[in-house]
Amino acid sequence: MSQTDTEIRSAPRTFLDIASDYFELTKPGITFTVVASMLIGFLMGSAAGFSFTLMLHATLGTWLIASGTAAHNMFMERGVDGLMRRTSKRPLPDSRVSARNGFIFSMGLILAGLIYLIVLVNFVAGLVSLATTIIYLFAYTPLKRISALNVFVGAVPGALPVVGGWAAATGTVFEHGMWILFGLIYCWQIPHVMAIAWVCRDDYEHAGFKMLPKNDPGGLKTVLWIMIPLLILIPTVYKLYVMELLGWLYLSGSIITTLGFIWYGIRFSYYRDNPTAKSLMFASFVYLPIIWIFIFLDWMIL
Repeated sequence: MSQTDTEIRSAPRTFLDIASDYFELTKPGITFTVVASMLIGFLMGSAAGFSFTLMLHATLGTWLIASGTAAHNMFMERGVDGLMRRTSKRPLPDSRVSARNGFIFSMGLILAGLIYLIVLVNFVAGLVSLATTIIYLFAYTPLKRISALNVFVGAVPGALPVVGGWAAATGTVFEHGMWILFGLIYCWQIPHVMAIAWVCRDDYEHAGFKMLPKNDPGGLKTVLWIMIPLLILIPTVYKLYVMELLGWLYLSGSIITTLGFIWYGIRFSYYRDNPTAKSLMFASFVYLPIIWIFIFLDWMIL
């Protein structure tokens, strides 16, 4: 090893380096999606009156508990993350953050977020966030190494943030509209995760994750579980309009966007290869943000 290599390896880490590692533990991309979903639920649940202050409290509380949940997931999966190329350089498997510190950091965020939501938003919103955390960490995370059904279980905590946002605005989980929104996100997640699992199936197998594409060499089961949720999206999207929760702008934009998403699913169903799986994966990345934009624009003019 050259002297330059030695100096690089032994260079002291700055505060920004350490802060960046802890920020990475929170999976900022996923956490942002969780917070955005919560905000859509909050806006939809604010028909009786919108409170900017309450929205800020709900946003901060959700960000804290979602960040902690993501970090604790990294803590729980630090061993298998080290086995996969795309995750081996994460802070915990790369030993840039110790397991002890990762545990303390993640649990601190979870508890802070939960208490914040209960005290400054309402008990129901805190309860929904706690349920999301418990299902994600103690049902979905271990199930990934046991059964391919993990996709369908994991979609539950992925879809609950809109319910949490609606509950933050209303204090209840018994309004029909919030569960239609839940269904929309649930159905979106299945093809989203299936496409990622197809592209990364070798990595997942090496880590011991039980993902359907690897147990389905012909791809027929994968196609089935991609297309069924995609097709269910059409009536789910339409239902929000029928219930008069949203108007024509949302309906026209969301139907066109959903048909485009379905088209990428059809292409994958025909070819069943990596290029079409990647196209479907990227389509899933943009689908939900576009739907949220149409909901927000429609909410603004409704």
